[in-house]
Amino acid sequence: MEPRDMDLNLLVVFQEVLREGQISAAARRLKLSQSAVSNALARLRRTFGDELFVRTANGMQPTPYAEQLAEPIGAALAAVTQALNRQEPFNPLTSERQFTIAMTDVGEVYFMPPLIEHCGRLAPGARIVTVRPGGVDLKEEMAAGRIDLALGAFDNVSSALYQKRLFRQHYVSMFRAGHPLGKGTPTLKQFLAARHLLVASNESPYDKVNDLLRNAGAQAEGRFGVPHFTAVPYIVSGSDLVVTVPQKLAERAAAPFKLQYVVPPLKLPTLQTNMFWHRRYAQDEGHLWLRGLMTDVFAD
Repeated sequence: MEPRDMDLNLLVVFQEVLREGQISAAARRLKLSQSAVSNALARLRRTFGDELFVRTANGMQPTPYAEQLAEPIGAALAAVTQALNRQEPFNPLTSERQFTIAMTDVGEVYFMPPLIEHCGRLAPGARIVTVRPGGVDLKEEMAAGRIDLALGAFDNVSSALYQKRLFRQHYVSMFRAGHPLGKGTPTLKQFLAARHLLVASNESPYDKVNDLLRNAGAQAEGRFGVPHFTAVPYIVSGSDLVVTVPQKLAERAAAPFKLQYVVPPLKLPTLQTNMFWHRRYAQDEGHLWLRGLMTDVFAD
């Protein structure tokens, strides 16, 4: 099949149905009627000789063939969009460009305050927004240019993504000021006997740290739990609970929440935070500026 053999606008419909999972939502994004999207989908099915999307209780689910088409079509459309919207060389002082960065809630606590401060001076018109990496397909979103950078300790990333190490950090155990664990260096027995708040995060490698704590015999507080780290400083500042977190989160939270932290008497892995970007945007001037800023401010 050659590009001249089909209406390439149909590929835009394909991408939106794939992303939204619903014909109605795709129609709203494309500013088309639902019948127009349905007709376009019917033409796509005839062209490719495949159902492409099957209606289920969870929306329009792609067939294996549609999943195979997703990445190359997304990359091709992103390349066309970039070519049609080629801009003047990036100037941070005058740019109003929006950068989207995928990071966890811990990442927001650590990265966003310095980023806001530096962008306020260096790129006053630029916008920085964040998305959760666990809620999106990083490879697809970064290939399409909808996510510019990803920050974290991600495993099994696509070979299409380049990466650079920003820093390594240890895990520390954090608790309120005046907690018994803060009186000298705690022994393993004292540490394990304390009441531990285990954050039920599915983000790797935090889940591995929880397993290590449980296997060592840490007394997990079974009555209370949270799925993320944002609320942790509020919780431990007003209780006797101990929580094990990345050191940079503890450094940010200690002063405003009157918290202390210690290196736990338990062998835990170090946490490496990398910066990821798609190879398609490796030479984009805005990307180069943002990556340089991240390196200057955060790299060890």
